[in-house]
Amino acid sequence: MKYILPYLLLGLFLSGQLLHAQEKFTLSGTVSNEESNETLIGVNIIISELKTGTSTNEYGFYSITLPKGTYDIIVSYLGFNSLKKTINLSDNITQNFQLQESLENLDEVVITENVEKLDISTPQMSVNALTAKTIKQLPTILGEADVVKAITLLPGISNAGENSSGFNVRGGAADQNLILLDEATIYNSSHLFGLFSVFNPDAIKDLKLYKGGIPARYGGRVSSVLDIYQKEGNSNDFHVNGGIGFVASRLLVEGPIKKEKGSFLFGGRSSYAHLFLPLFDVNNVAYFYDLNTKLSYKLNDNNNIYLSGYFGRDVFNINNSFENTYGNTVLNFRWNHLYSDKLFSNLSLIYSDYYYGLNLGFVEFNWDSGIQNFNIKYDFKHYLNNNFKLFYGLNSIYYKFNPGNIQPSSDTSGINPYKLTDKYAFENAIYFDIEQKISNKLQLSYGLRLSSFLRLGQDELNIYANNKAVNFNEDLQIYEKADPIGTDTFKRSNVIKAFYNLEPRISLAYQLNSESSIKASYNRMSQYLHLLSNTSSPTPLDVWAPSGKYIKPQLLDQIAIGYFKNFNNDMYSLELESFYKTIKNRIDYIDGADLIANEAIEQVILNGKARAYGLELLFRKNKGNLKGWLSYTLSKSQQQTKGRTPNEIGINNGNWYYTPYDKTHDISLTANYKLNDKWELNSNFLFQTGQPTTYPVGQYEYNGLSIANFSDRNSSRLPSYHRLDLSFNYTPKPNKNKGYQSYWVFGVYNVYNRKNASSITFRENRNTGNNEAIRLSIFGAIPSVSYNFKF
Repeated sequence: MKYILPYLLLGLFLSGQLLHAQEKFTLSGTVSNEESNETLIGVNIIISELKTGTSTNEYGFYSITLPKGTYDIIVSYLGFNSLKKTINLSDNITQNFQLQESLENLDEVVITENVEKLDISTPQMSVNALTAKTIKQLPTILGEADVVKAITLLPGISNAGENSSGFNVRGGAADQNLILLDEATIYNSSHLFGLFSVFNPDAIKDLKLYKGGIPARYGGRVSSVLDIYQKEGNSNDFHVNGGIGFVASRLLVEGPIKKEKGSFLFGGRSSYAHLFLPLFDVNNVAYFYDLNTKLSYKLNDNNNIYLSGYFGRDVFNINNSFENTYGNTVLNFRWNHLYSDKLFSNLSLIYSDYYYGLNLGFVEFNWDSGIQNFNIKYDFKHYLNNNFKLFYGLNSIYYKFNPGNIQPSSDTSGINPYKLTDKYAFENAIYFDIEQKISNKLQLSYGLRLSSFLRLGQDELNIYANNKAVNFNEDLQIYEKADPIGTDTFKRSNVIKAFYNLEPRISLAYQLNSESSIKASYNRMSQYLHLLSNTSSPTPLDVWAPSGKYIKPQLLDQIAIGYFKNFNNDMYSLELESFYKTIKNRIDYIDGADLIANEAIEQVILNGKARAYGLELLFRKNKGNLKGWLSYTLSKSQQQTKGRTPNEIGINNGNWYYTPYDKTHDISLTANYKLNDKWELNSNFLFQTGQPTTYPVGQYEYNGLSIANFSDRNSSRLPSYHRLDLSFNYTPKPNKNKGYQSYWVFGVYNVYNRKNASSITFRENRNTGNNEAIRLSIFGAIPSVSYNFKF
């Protein structure tokens, strides 16, 4: 607390001085969609005379303090008609605005919200935003709009393989991304092992991905934050929209609870391709379903409450002998309170659960694991004056980790019940963020987060000699599991290990002229949870583990610098960024590590470090019949685990090696062309350097067996990845803006049928006796058709 008070006092002092300089008043209120009464995020409130302005927060609220006078207020938001209103500011005024949607709906192929000239000067950088309309326009596999696949078309973002689960940001692992849905943590973002994401695009209101310069209100991960808010629902009228595709369909219903005061939203999706498998005498089953819900109610002008939730499940069954069920459940109750026209608050009570279940009928046992957390957070946004804004809050999360529970599924099973020891932890944080305008050209955003992580008591904890759970065998030059010399037992209230970290953040923007600026940022972040996985792509079987006595938290330091420019009255825009980041205590696995049902996971883990650096380019065309963007990333991502003593060799002989997420070159070209009022063409082209892998470089004979000799870790690569996707959108009645509306999407994924390698394995040919390489390709060319509607 001693580190935070001086900043708070200094900020309050400076703001007080500014307030007394001349007579000023506050203009505040909310901005919403006139048709649905849905609040809008990131709307620009521009004061032309002073060449200044502000924007709405996550709940559509804005506040700006100005000198006494008469002003022309311009309210501007992409996809909506701008609004202009003259206001005589002689007292504090509450002014709510409602915007009309633009009839030209296709004018929204934009991937970041920083397209207004005003935003060139904001210090926030390394942020990408996508609208639901943009996501739906992108060609995807099987015609299903997908949030995760859409963001991988942006610079610095990729995945570990074709339609793999999760995504990687700036060379980081998938578990280093904080994924939030209405502020609740999502631990697995995929359906059907990466074929679809868990996010229903119909229910999405706002999406932002922070790659760097991350505000202090976020914490707990070291690569990125994907922050998604669901729509609140239409409080004016009843509406339905949905889509029917080859393998899945969706339906969303919204309407008023009480007109202009309360609303509801219910959405659902499900796949159904498995229903047709019995026609081909196939007993296997693979499907998913999910439900989105949100209730909102305006108690009065100063108080709003929200209740939102998500429930999703995947089911995978092979011949009734192997059944896998997994998914997320989240629930969030929020209370918005306006203490004054300058002080906005949000209190959230959040529950999040990730469940993994396995039923092995042929050996007659059930397995389940998962992670639960209960989260309370209280955030304040203090709009002290036009040049100084203070955001602060606190956050507390209680975790329960279930590493695994085995139970016999029948009386005849030979399996004995076995429960891996549950683990518990408590994560806390307090933070403050300041946005300060130093001059017309220079703006700063800086803050500090103080985080703590308390590993709480558990039933049993192994004790090792010299506190080393991994031994090094000098004779064989390999790492081996250490044998415990005893166990400790703790009460739940005991603290086994405590960690405390200060996480400073700072970003700045210097405006070169009205159309260009340079920006720089630094941020430190801590991550106390680790995803135990020795595959490049997360799988449902992967287990989350907390930091503790033998596992240290990951610590990130990242710097970034960028150049931003708008051309031709915002017709074109350019974003060029470079970054460098290091991560301490990145976990690594000894050779032969077994992670499944491992009671003593610390016996196969070593602490290493990672680094990543690169250059990102994003060039966009924002207007006209042809719109789109070119994204290019040049980067390197490496990991190193040295020996703990001079006698140890470490992993990969202590040398740096490429992580599975390293992509030297990553190019994507996305385009949308309006042929006429009824037809539009959408396309993606992707090229990526092949994923790092480890190949055998020789073999030797031992007792009549042929043993492969492998190269250094990840010293080889899969072949380069590339593909072209196309889709056509057909709207039968483009000028119909009310009543039943519909459109068709016809698409082809991987148009030229590229057989991209998911993996390459080596084996001996039984006929010739020669060694051969086998390429596994998941998808070739896949056509799709979907029908979408709303009324």
